[in-house]
Amino acid sequence: MTKQALYDAYRAVEADFRRALNDRDPVKVKTMALKLHALVHPACVSGGGEKTMADHVAEYMLAGRQNEQVPRQPWETDLHYAGTDRVPMVWQLWHTARIEDLVSNFLLADREQIFNESWQKRIGSPITDTGNALEPGEAVEFGKAICPRALYDYMVEVGTNTRKIISELKDGELFNMVPEEWVMRIYEAGGVTSDLRSVWLLVFWGRLTRAGMLETPMTNHFMMHLPPCLDNLPIIPE
Repeated sequence: MTKQALYDAYRAVEADFRRALNDRDPVKVKTMALKLHALVHPACVSGGGEKTMADHVAEYMLAGRQNEQVPRQPWETDLHYAGTDRVPMVWQLWHTARIEDLVSNFLLADREQIFNESWQKRIGSPITDTGNALEPGEAVEFGKAICPRALYDYMVEVGTNTRKIISELKDGELFNMVPEEWVMRIYEAGGVTSDLRSVWLLVFWGRLTRAGMLETPMTNHFMMHLPPCLDNLPIIPE
């Protein structure tokens, strides 16, 4: 499948998801969210048979290309909240997995994140946060430190866990915001830093309902970070 076909498949489901959000239909919101989630995670996470965008990017990373540079995202919006506009491709996978782990567990489910000292040691990451504020040189050094296989395993565990959380969300809580103290636990756990380019995430997430979180960052956020890899590296045909 070409990358454009992958993008088109995502956008088709996304349209249904947005309609469900507008209709405030909790059953359809969760159903469509799970379909979108499957399209931006390795196929093994959802049990799908066809390779996804995430599969193609992860395979390229696992082939020893984790430090190839790509744009941080496909447009300049919000780059004033970023430490650099170019990153090693491995940063994209770390960034999306860390945010998913933090938001799905602390905010959607009110429980502890998957990431811990053991995961940090396995992955080799010098940071515990999402990496938003890393400067260009810091991003390069970050990429060199990462163990790609361990990061992939973390991505899969986080994605699998998120699908369970989404399935278990109660219809009555889907359109509610979460308590401020839940949001602050992300800071206390080292998920963001005090740097403005990192801590602004708490303000963003704190204004969302759980349904809003299913859109960003659980699904649509990946469409900010997977396409820059697919569009700027020889990973998959047009």
